Amino acid sequence: MKVLHDSNLLQEKMREFDLESLFASISGIPFELRLYEEGEIVLAEGERMDALLFLVEGRIKISSSVQTGKALLLRFCEPFSVMGDIELIQDVPVQSRVEAVRRTLCLAVPFSYAYGHLLDDPKFLMFLLTHVTFKLQTCTTASRVNLLAGVENRFACYLLSTLHEQSEFGEEIRTANTQEIADLIGTTSRHLNRVILKLSEQGVIRKEKDLIYILDARALKELSNGIRYE
Repeated sequence: MKVLHDSNLLQEKMREFDLESLFASISGIPFELRLYEEGEIVLAEGERMDALLFLVEGRIKISSSVQTGKALLLRFCEPFSVMGDIELIQDVPVQSRVEAVRRTLCLAVPFSYAYGHLLDDPKFLMFLLTHVTFKLQTCTTASRVNLLAGVENRFACYLLSTLHEQSEFGEEIRTANTQEIADLIGTTSRHLNRVILKLSEQGVIRKEKDLIYILDARALKELSNGIRYE
């Protein structure tokens, strides 16, 4: 992580995402611009965070470890999103592993400042509440789909959920990497490849390198049983 001392870029990002609208008063908030290179770990599970992070450029991957030692891919995030809301409110260590998928910029607000000045700010608290409840809603939906539906159904749900730009969670789980798709829908890449081959042979989809084309949207909708990751 590198701290950028570029006041012009800092002000540009604050204006771009209208950070002033998130607080009763933005005056005096000690924002810091932090740069993470591609592949760099932004947050590691179990460490203590020192600041609330607002993602303003780039893309991050969020995962959580399980007892087997493997990582469970939860979602991707692009601007504008927040990291550290749960850790700030609950005063707990980092709950998930966060990795920069590409060059990433975050605006940081020290926890020490937040505890002393922001937890009495109703606008800021409403913003955090909205963000946390969105996470809860999407995690609950994803868990329900992955537990109750078969792999073919889950894959159909995934494709349809990521197809529409208006689906915010669809944006967060969109990836061209087959292994990552398998992780997101709770299966193995080998099983997913079998499903992709089967659907391709049935003329429902066509896969070319990293792209999957939907050929029969009606069949895909029937397979999804009306469920979406959203």
